[in-house]
Amino acid sequence: MSLSRRSFTTAVSAAAYSRILGANERLQVGFIGYGLIGAQHVYDFKNQRDVDLAAMSDTFQPRMEEGIQACGGKAKGYKDFRRLLDDKDIQAVVVSTPDHWHAMMTIMACAAGKDVYVEKPMTLFVREGRWMIQAARKYKRVVQVGTQQRSGKHYQLAKQLLADGVIGKVHSVRMASFRNIMPGFGRPTANQVPSELDYEMWLGPAPKKPYSPHRALYHFRWFWDYSGGQMTNLGAHQIDILQWYLGFKGPQAVYSNGGRFVVEDDGETPDTQDAAFTYNGLTSLWSHREGSQGSGSGSGLEFYGTKGSLKIDRGNFTITGDMKRPPENAIPVFQGHPTGGARKTETKAEQWVANRSEKGSSPEQFDLHVRNFIDCIKTRQRTVADVEDGHQTAVACHLANLSLRLGRVLKWDPVKEEILGDREANAMLERPYREPWARLLRSFNL
Repeated sequence: MSLSRRSFTTAVSAAAYSRILGANERLQVGFIGYGLIGAQHVYDFKNQRDVDLAAMSDTFQPRMEEGIQACGGKAKGYKDFRRLLDDKDIQAVVVSTPDHWHAMMTIMACAAGKDVYVEKPMTLFVREGRWMIQAARKYKRVVQVGTQQRSGKHYQLAKQLLADGVIGKVHSVRMASFRNIMPGFGRPTANQVPSELDYEMWLGPAPKKPYSPHRALYHFRWFWDYSGGQMTNLGAHQIDILQWYLGFKGPQAVYSNGGRFVVEDDGETPDTQDAAFTYNGLTSLWSHREGSQGSGSGSGLEFYGTKGSLKIDRGNFTITGDMKRPPENAIPVFQGHPTGGARKTETKAEQWVANRSEKGSSPEQFDLHVRNFIDCIKTRQRTVADVEDGHQTAVACHLANLSLRLGRVLKWDPVKEEILGDREANAMLERPYREPWARLLRSFNL
């Protein structure tokens, strides 16, 4: 597969796209990847009054054709995404590919003068995030990361309430996602690449591996070559809110354990995982299970403060006030032994804070996130989920996976972006790209 940088950068300069769009000017958007979330993005962009769905690219021909029809039938189709980036009429791209392509495509799009909406997790490994930030700043591009919850009105309200101290000092956060997909996806034996799939392009910078139906399309998420599993998939959304709400650039230390214990298939990423993140003055835990739904009571995202807790998801948030009472009244009383210790008082218990619930709307969050991206393209301001934010979120997830694979605590310096006192772990912050993509990455001098 030949690759000429001239094919998408020397012929197209970022300066050619540097003008600011007028408030009423229509934006020409191209889509790279039309899978599960890619279809959602086409739907959301179609709802915008000032957007034309102008191009579609996918390595799987049936999906590309389906995506063109979803765009209204007039979008240009590109089997090779580089040809989409060559298209001077395209001003912005939406990257909805498997995780291992996010960084390379974003960097290339920035260099080609396109603004970028890239899905989360933003990266496959830690160092990619810094490269993406440098590309966005170097080429003066707007980058929006697909952490759509940031655009939810009830998420923004909850953030303000926490800042105002509604539940007191926050000192603990719990995050989890539980489901049961037993017995799993099986172990397919077919190894013939479908004629409609460009598997070489699908792999891109990832290691060359023999084709399997699971090493493509939806099932990519269960392989380390292409993804970080549910830690970077589902965990990223909740860790993003944690760090956004509380102003953290990253954890100070991470420890994680787990494995692929029960799901019966050929996947590699954990079906069971627990991760502990230490921040200044706060502890937080993430858990996911693929083999047991359980009661579900521990799922979701909940902030615990000295006056109560705030639990939030895409549907709503709920504030639950703790009871305010003299500490001595919390001492347990047992029958059959003499009374001792502090004496209880007759003070009546009352709540520190009143219970409260606020509804949200998941579809609205997607729509508002797209709107924020479009508006920022026109004003050249940074988005609500800027590339720097996406990087910091992804780093926390990657550290958890590295801790799990290495079997030890990792201490992180979020300023220097290095793991303290651990040469082996630091070496794993970056992975090699396959040629010719490694050579292309070097050419950007990031």
